[in-house]
Amino acid sequence: MESNNNAASQKPTIVLAGATGDLGSRIARVLLTRGAQVRALVRKDSDGGKVDALRQQGATIYEVDYHNAADLTKACEGADCVVSALSGLHYVMVGIQSLLLKAAVAAGVPRFIPSDFAIDFTKLPYGNNRNLDLRKEFRERLDKASIAVTSIHNGMFADLLTGQAPVVLFPLKRVMYYGNADQLLDFTTIQNTADYTAAAALDPSTPRDLRIAGNVLSARGLKEAATEATGEEFSLFRVGGLGLFNAIIKVTKALTPRSQEVFPAWQGMQYMRDMFSGLPKLEPLDNDRYPEMKWTSVAEVLAKR
Repeated sequence: MESNNNAASQKPTIVLAGATGDLGSRIARVLLTRGAQVRALVRKDSDGGKVDALRQQGATIYEVDYHNAADLTKACEGADCVVSALSGLHYVMVGIQSLLLKAAVAAGVPRFIPSDFAIDFTKLPYGNNRNLDLRKEFRERLDKASIAVTSIHNGMFADLLTGQAPVVLFPLKRVMYYGNADQLLDFTTIQNTADYTAAAALDPSTPRDLRIAGNVLSARGLKEAATEATGEEFSLFRVGGLGLFNAIIKVTKALTPRSQEVFPAWQGMQYMRDMFSGLPKLEPLDNDRYPEMKWTSVAEVLAKR
């Protein structure tokens, strides 16, 4: 009995915010599979079915009010790492994450992984991309905190290529792009991002930034992947240069100036514009840091659409 208790006490404890979201729930599942103790932070109004699913998988549920510093700090006590998979606008990405950061520091947690899952926004100037600006702002707070921080950059979620991101146009058998057809782009599936994040959360020696890409492809490479996945010949469709793309974004944004959506159409356009520019290209890649990782290719993603 005593040995079982000792074994349990040696299990790493990970505090996970955003555990009911798509990425967060996957991170929780991988951590639990790897034997970690997961404290899932949920709000009072979180989806009950998703909370129950986390509980049934073995996570310990902590219902928290992020504005209650004492309770939030208590939820973080004794943890080895705090992982954020939160998603939202300024209130969440800067405000709520700052409260979580303060609680982690107050509780003496040694490591923090923020919700930075994106292209390398550190290479982009402010004003380029609204959602990435929020990550840049929070990064400034992170770098002033007395805690080790690791940001994970994964490029674009490859899963979006099956429909949400209008790049691979299946009915037309075209791959749409702006600028240079040979510009390399980084893609990683949501599941691979979750797998890697879980491994990083359990790794006490991670650096400030980790960069991963399950597949690095240009528009030409996407065309070949789509052809491979469907067995039908795809071709390239160049809409225009980046200047035209900027003009389209400006017009689209003007039509919804007060949008409080996390991902309005123009936000997705900003993201693709930045990728096609080559500025936030991930390098060097840290794919080999965890040899157990099995990367899913874009062609595999497209074949399962």
